[in-house]
Amino acid sequence: MTMPPSQTRLENAHAILAGAQEKIEKLRRINPYLIDLSLRENPVGARIGQTLADKLSILPRIRAFGFRNILLGTLDYAMPDEPEVDDDFMIYLRDHQIDMTGCFAFTDIGIAQADGTFTPSPSQLKLQAYGVPNTLHEIYLSQAGMAGQYDLETLRRSLPASIQWLNDNVRGDGGGKPRILINIVDGCDAFAEDPDTVCSILSLLAEQSIEGISIEDDRGTYLPLQVGAYVAVARCFLPPPLKILVHMHAGGGFENASVIEALLNGADGAWGGLPKRAAIIGHASLGELIANLVRLGNAHMQDDYRLDQLLPLATRLQVLDEDEAVPDDLPILGNNAYRLPLSFFRQHAGRFMDLPPEAIGGEYRYRICPVVSDPAVIAGRLAEVTGRPAEAFSDAVLQQMIRLMRRDLRAGKRIVYDDPGPLLQLLARASDAKDGIHPSSDVTKG
Repeated sequence: MTMPPSQTRLENAHAILAGAQEKIEKLRRINPYLIDLSLRENPVGARIGQTLADKLSILPRIRAFGFRNILLGTLDYAMPDEPEVDDDFMIYLRDHQIDMTGCFAFTDIGIAQADGTFTPSPSQLKLQAYGVPNTLHEIYLSQAGMAGQYDLETLRRSLPASIQWLNDNVRGDGGGKPRILINIVDGCDAFAEDPDTVCSILSLLAEQSIEGISIEDDRGTYLPLQVGAYVAVARCFLPPPLKILVHMHAGGGFENASVIEALLNGADGAWGGLPKRAAIIGHASLGELIANLVRLGNAHMQDDYRLDQLLPLATRLQVLDEDEAVPDDLPILGNNAYRLPLSFFRQHAGRFMDLPPEAIGGEYRYRICPVVSDPAVIAGRLAEVTGRPAEAFSDAVLQQMIRLMRRDLRAGKRIVYDDPGPLLQLLARASDAKDGIHPSSDVTKG
């Protein structure tokens, strides 16, 4: 018997929703391999950066938050004879015998000549000398990336030799072998330009003694569907237990979606700083990734990280690097992410896909937007400004405040009622018009 068309459509609808649910369950179960770069990624694009004292203060904080894998810095390739704060930091940790278990540094590859002679790069020698146990070991595969550095054949010779040198000369965690992740800096560019070459290098890497690879979208211009496809291809050549990580910059606004798509297509994790700030205009930060996995109900986040510290720690680190406030409208981590303009937008614990600020160490505040703010929001903002409880403001006065804001706009008046002064003036006008209640004479608080 032929099924009615409506029944077929309904079954198709359920099948589509079931597919989405399977992806959600995968994200709930994943225990991502994360490398925190708050000591390097965030200063790269910052107005000021970090001093040695800053870095020594930050390291125990991010360890206490729960990160087990931490990148200490980059061992500069372009000007290796001019040390950076990163060098001073690693030397300090070594000389003061501070535990570097789980720590990484960026290095570039050494070069193998056609006769088999291998010369380690200055960054490799520094990694060895500083006692850093693990590395993100960087290569380029696009034509633009390789230009002026090496050709493809030199890379094919040098990559295994460079990995072997690290395994022979660097003492890893607990005295074992170093964890080596090959970071393809221009990974997305290379896949788009010449996928066959990328696949051949992945085949070569599958035979090496490494932890895995990392793929970057270093300008943040590739769509999530492209990133997901590149990760899926890489997984074909690099089966578990080899790791695949991603790092996505914020160029086109895709960065967090790209990381999620990568995880769904076989990536094991990501690296990045805890705050949003990064090399260009930001990146898919680990703070955002952790928050979004909490949103999905991933229990590993609760078990592994001090979620009550997520928002304040990420904010503190960004303010340190920039010496200015976090942008208000930054999703998840920005001030306005949890300043309600309308009660309807409040996120509730227990409602699927909601992430109330308390879950990541924040709290709700309020902001007045004259077109939509309702009495509860206005009362909340008045409580912040006056120090009086929200219940002190009658519904009649709050309703009158809404009416007055509408009338002001219709009269062509553009007033920032969220500011304490105009807000209190509005309260006084509404109180005079309704029931004689006047604002407190207390000084404003915020």
